[in-house]
Amino acid sequence: MIDIGRVRNDFDELARQLARRGFPLSSLEELRDADVAHRAALVNAETLRAEVKELSRQVGEARRAKNDALAEELMATSRELGEREAAARAVADDLGESVLRLNLMVPNTPSDDTPDGADENDNVETFRWWLGMDSGAAEPTYGDHQRVAHWDIGSELGLLDIETAVKLAGSMFVAFRGDGARLQRALTSFALDQHRDAYVEIAPPSVALTDTMMSTGHLPKSQDDMYAVERDNLWLIPTGEVPLTSMRRGEILATDELPIRLTTVTQCFRREAGSAGRDTRGLLRVHEFQKVELFAYCTPEQAAAAHADILARAENLLRQLGLTYRRLDLCAGDIGTSSKRTVDLEVYAPGVDKWLEVSSVSWFGDYQARRAQVRYRQEDGSTAFVHTVNGSALAWPRIWAALVEVNRQEDGSIRVPDVLRPYLGGQSEIR
Repeated sequence: MIDIGRVRNDFDELARQLARRGFPLSSLEELRDADVAHRAALVNAETLRAEVKELSRQVGEARRAKNDALAEELMATSRELGEREAAARAVADDLGESVLRLNLMVPNTPSDDTPDGADENDNVETFRWWLGMDSGAAEPTYGDHQRVAHWDIGSELGLLDIETAVKLAGSMFVAFRGDGARLQRALTSFALDQHRDAYVEIAPPSVALTDTMMSTGHLPKSQDDMYAVERDNLWLIPTGEVPLTSMRRGEILATDELPIRLTTVTQCFRREAGSAGRDTRGLLRVHEFQKVELFAYCTPEQAAAAHADILARAENLLRQLGLTYRRLDLCAGDIGTSSKRTVDLEVYAPGVDKWLEVSSVSWFGDYQARRAQVRYRQEDGSTAFVHTVNGSALAWPRIWAALVEVNRQEDGSIRVPDVLRPYLGGQSEIR
């Protein structure tokens, strides 16, 4: 949620920044007009309240002067004004709700470092890494045995059971089995162990209240992509970012607490509305998946370092797994609603011949903290909103897909990366 003060005092610059991400000027003007009307209604209600208060004082004076007739006349006027005040207050409250509703639909302003662009075609590749690059090796090529899609490999080795998952839950759900399930579990344990030096592990619920979903910006804008449990007014979380952002909702944090770094592994649920026919085979786009998330509350001065740390950790995992990846600086037209700046990491999967997004690391400024009302106490005693940063480290379905394709050997078996073998009882191959 943006600072309404910017709408009042810096409208033209705010409009310019939001135009970079395609937000229509008319919507911002609607918010401005609603805010003007709301403030006028508040003034009207407060004026009437002051008049009622003054009449009450005059009634008291009339009573003390034993002028009962005047007191009754003043009381009648006061009652009439009281009714008008109540009606004016109701109008102001309704307009206040309109301002909030409109503001919740305004996206964050992109940072100055975010590239200009309209959509994913304008994202900027800034870096690429592959195994052996540091020693001067050329970017890898892949044999025919690696050009096999992960769903075929999973079926051949009994690692994926998509048919049963569809029978149980419908399309775009998957089931891992045997060593396929153990591989995913190994990835989770490996990642969490890598982060335990600086991030406190949290095991949150897989459902969230509406207020919790509002805090991250997933509601109301993206509600069509969320799974609702309407009977209990709950939502299935789409990412671990949702509960982590609200861990300190409504609190004022001490400066010396910051940064607060948290990590979690959660089931993530996404309806993927409108994705029919778009990379929906195998593990490329699914309704439910596991993801390890990294998150930080920080001061504005700490935000850049927090973002760099999460990004570095995600990249380090990819390097240890030996996966070729690239770094994309997302343009203003492609960053998420709540983000000021986002860097994506994509791995190359030779079996499907695609770059697959496996991590998205974002800095949100104070946008989410305004929604969640998370502040910190500054040195002068005043309070300010914290900044939030989060990123995947990592999301497993596409990592799993890339791993089995890249590590498929000529005899059809899969070589287990060295760093995962301790989590698989020393197993070096999957057959």
